[in-house]
Amino acid sequence: MDQWGIAGKVALVTGAAQGIGEAVVRAFVKHGALVAAVDRNGGRLDALVSELQGQGYRVQSFLADVANRTQVDEVVEKVEHSLGPIEILVNVAGILRTGPVSSLADQDWEEVFKVNATGVFYVSRAVSQRMIPRRSGAIVTVSSNAATTPRMSMAAYAASKAAATMFTKCLGLELAPYHIRCNVVSPGSTETDMQRAMWTDDNGANKVIAGSLEEYRLGIPLKKLAQPSDIADAVLFLASEQSRHITLHDLRVDGGATLDS
Repeated sequence: MDQWGIAGKVALVTGAAQGIGEAVVRAFVKHGALVAAVDRNGGRLDALVSELQGQGYRVQSFLADVANRTQVDEVVEKVEHSLGPIEILVNVAGILRTGPVSSLADQDWEEVFKVNATGVFYVSRAVSQRMIPRRSGAIVTVSSNAATTPRMSMAAYAASKAAATMFTKCLGLELAPYHIRCNVVSPGSTETDMQRAMWTDDNGANKVIAGSLEEYRLGIPLKKLAQPSDIADAVLFLASEQSRHITLHDLRVDGGATLDS
């Protein structure tokens, strides 16, 4: 018996080629979903999809940049035509550009917002337009605990994630009359390529866990980094029938790092 209500549903996942997005794809196919894996990194995306198809899972790759409205509209149409009605959308695609505001380049600011905020808008709009007449669906946006807690040298990332979080909540309010639920999962430090890129030495993980007074970071009370699968499990729950009366919610998955601020 499918207690999650996921089996057989078409789920579109952006940022699917690596990190949290890859973990979400793996979680959904293992629970019987038919996954449309979307990413702009064709090489990594095809490798993942080939692996999973070889194991008998139902997943197809779709190449698109979420920051490109035309590509988004085209890929959503392709998914609906080839796989069927999209019943679950998971917005994972995201990028990080760090640096103090005083020296942050215009291009870095613009690129971060194009992917992390505008991309969520493009994909959510295209998918929700199709969900509304069907009067059902679930949308989950992977944001960040940085959306609610200031971070040194992360102004662009934090601001873009705050925008994505509030956008998803506003969308959820508008879509509630159509029985479409919209929720947010906000990870903290998670062991991904994006996280490792910020480390300056082999002790990076321990430094994140311990925190830093100079950077006003409290550290992680659970004394460990999240794994991508930890975030995927939270996404799976919010997309499933187990959370059928939950919408407009922001689920923090950060080991207590922001004291639920």
